[in-house]
Amino acid sequence: MAGESPAGVSGPGGMAGPRVGVGVLIVRDGRVLLGLRQGSHGAGQWACPGGHLEAGESIEDCARREVAEETGMTVTALRPAPYTNDLFPDEGLHYVTLFVMAEADGDPRRLEPHKCLEWNWFDWDDLPQPLFPPNANLVRLGFRPN
Repeated sequence: MAGESPAGVSGPGGMAGPRVGVGVLIVRDGRVLLGLRQGSHGAGQWACPGGHLEAGESIEDCARREVAEETGMTVTALRPAPYTNDLFPDEGLHYVTLFVMAEADGDPRRLEPHKCLEWNWFDWDDLPQPLFPPNANLVRLGFRPN
């Protein structure tokens, strides 16, 4: 479409073209797993496990890989959830985040301590603040994990 920039190319306001992120909502006993981010954009904010979708990778494979890399947990029962359109103007970043719901075996471990300070389980109605923008946007959409 006219006026759109390819991924990685600077668009209006110097913002990079959109990248695709995958967020994994792991729900157990009615609670969702969130980690306190550090060392990159969103430091000091709570987010579900996830990361960049790599070229040629399925959304499901990305979810499995990211959860394993970040927490050591094995993801099961993946199913689609909403997406969010996320702007990070201070960093000049634009992401489209594809969320998936999942179950996972085991307990989360902090396998990337340079990226995550801690993992904890939270009730959806009592989420910690501040939330990473993709997660905050998901809440604003009115999404509720089942």
